[in-house]
Amino acid sequence: MSQPIVALEDIQLTLTSRAGPVEILRDVTLSVAEGEGMAIVGPSGSGKTSLLMVIAGLERATRGKVRVAGHDLTALDEDSLALIRGAEIGIIFQSFHLVPTMTALENVALPLEFAGAPDAFATARELLDEVGLDHRMDHFPAQLSGGEQQRVAIARAMSRKPRLILADEPTGNLDGKTGKHIVDLLFGLQRRRETTLILVTHDARIAADCGRTIHMADGEIESAEEALAS
Repeated sequence: MSQPIVALEDIQLTLTSRAGPVEILRDVTLSVAEGEGMAIVGPSGSGKTSLLMVIAGLERATRGKVRVAGHDLTALDEDSLALIRGAEIGIIFQSFHLVPTMTALENVALPLEFAGAPDAFATARELLDEVGLDHRMDHFPAQLSGGEQQRVAIARAMSRKPRLILADEPTGNLDGKTGKHIVDLLFGLQRRRETTLILVTHDARIAADCGRTIHMADGEIESAEEALAS
């Protein structure tokens, strides 16, 4: 049996505040198989985004073990974590996080240039074509709609062919129709590229399209359910 791409063991995340320590995640144990699509749902403040950030290595667990793509993130320094993120993980945020002074093409090519890829712009053009933005490559983020900006963000996240995609409320800033198009695009890319997708969402309809849904409450995994076969 192949090793899971994500394996969390007894994860605790405690952050400090003026009122004292706050437990954000409590005893979270989770395994995600290679190629799986999984949704994380729960009320605001339940720890969904924090769990995603721990998996990404953007937030260090206070206790427990985090293994992603065969790497023990708890044993790595910040430089090593950045290298693993660049090579293995693509992250899609709710607020797009595009560089405003760069065109769509330059935004997608940026991580490839950082990695020293000689064909950065050719690959970026192919990705933008795949997400339906071949006619908007030379536009800046301010010239794009919200849905178009998220398409650029998805293309950028896919640029280095990551094994794992982490998406934090990718439709949160979009209207319902645009959000559905973005979700359809994301799931289509996941299937074609056989990438693992972990998706944080408040939308039960989006969660239902994932193979498994994790329900969180008060920093813990409350329950998990598999999608019904169609």
